[in-house]
Amino acid sequence: MATLSKQEATKRAHLRIRKKIKGSEERPRLATHKSGKNIYAQVIDDSKGITLVSASSLDPEFKAESTKDKLTHGGSIEAAQLVGKLIGEKALKKNIKQVVFDRGGHLYHGRIEALAEAARESGLEF
Repeated sequence: MATLSKQEATKRAHLRIRKKIKGSEERPRLATHKSGKNIYAQVIDDSKGITLVSASSLDPEFKAESTKDKLTHGGSIEAAQLVGKLIGEKALKKNIKQVVFDRGGHLYHGRIEALAEAARESGLEF
């Protein structure tokens, strides 16, 4: 059997994770996605199939905060921390306190870990 590309392996891991993790109304799913230049996070209610809250390194709020911190692009650990803080604050404004974490097939390391830790520090429980 041929070896998988990095994208195919990540997709397979994500499908394996999604078999086990489901977001509900009481405890929605915090889904993450990362590319080389940006990082994205969404809080999703899978029972209704809707996104409740989202944040990314492309948002205007991120741009305003990143100029203070002198971040040049959204592909760094510092950018992931800022996105985690933003998603946590937005979720708390919508009265969402508990979520299940979906690492999107990526290892819990680096930017994904930084996003998760920053979301926890801003008040989300998972």
